[in-house]
Amino acid sequence: MRNLKVLCLVLVATMAASFSVASVAESKIAVVDVAQAIFGSNAAQERIKQAQTNADFVALKAKFESSVADYQSLGKEAETKRLTWSQEQAQSHQKKMEYVKADAELARQKIQAEQKQLEQQIMQELGPKAQEALTAVVKEEGVTILLRADAVLIAGQESNLTAKVADRLNKMTK
Repeated sequence: MRNLKVLCLVLVATMAASFSVASVAESKIAVVDVAQAIFGSNAAQERIKQAQTNADFVALKAKFESSVADYQSLGKEAETKRLTWSQEQAQSHQKKMEYVKADAELARQKIQAEQKQLEQQIMQELGPKAQEALTAVVKEEGVTILLRADAVLIAGQESNLTAKVADRLNKMTK
């Protein structure tokens, strides 16, 4: 009697495993990085290029680069002349370096804020179209399980839909 129960249990477990293997075999799993698809699209690249050539952004970037160059120059000056300076001269020079460094840091923060704002605008503008493109690609490819690419450790290139979504998005935004 006990052997019959064990046999039935093994039979049921085997059938359940074969059904689950069959259902996995019928499933098509894919991964996608929607942000990469959006920012890889021609429309996003054009917006980024426009923003980077904007006069305000160019001036901000020039301010940052100038401040960095000034800081490096002051550092070299301090390195070569520090031994000949009085304590007051060294403190004054250190203060100049701190001001220049603060200017560079402020310019860097402004640049980052501008870039982040641009990224958010692009995501808002292209997000709905990217979702539409993703839905179409998933349907065409027969994908039954879709995962975020950053949540997957290893995925073959054939299962990554990011480039296809970007291509579809390019067609939709022409």
